[in-house]
Amino acid sequence: MNFIYSQKFRYFCLISCDRPECKNENPIFEAYEPNSKKYKDELVNQLNRIDKSKLTYWLQKYDEQNGKETLYFNIQGDGLCAILHLTINNWNKLEDVREKKGVGRRGAEFTNLKFQINQDSLSTDFIYVTYDRLID
Repeated sequence: MNFIYSQKFRYFCLISCDRPECKNENPIFEAYEPNSKKYKDELVNQLNRIDKSKLTYWLQKYDEQNGKETLYFNIQGDGLCAILHLTINNWNKLEDVREKKGVGRRGAEFTNLKFQINQDSLSTDFIYVTYDRLID
């Protein structure tokens, strides 16, 4: 939680990094895990239908399995309420998140999170590129 005071306007404000609530209404997102191909394919399908400029991204957790490090983000906006399983090959701007394995950054908003989508018949991967700002 951040405390802000403005001398010019003489007001106090408390800011918290609580993400807005969203309700998933997609049966595929309910039935499959976010790291499954079926879930990721549906997320690609949904991302192609909506205005991506309206999306927000909130860090859910860090995960490491078989030497592969990933981050999970709550992704929401324009009717979408899902989880983004993001592969991290380049930790540019994320060094602190990696070092602390996400602790202290869970629930933080990442503005303008950018990623590539690699998709074929066997796998679908979301690959981290960068982000503009972290709001903690």
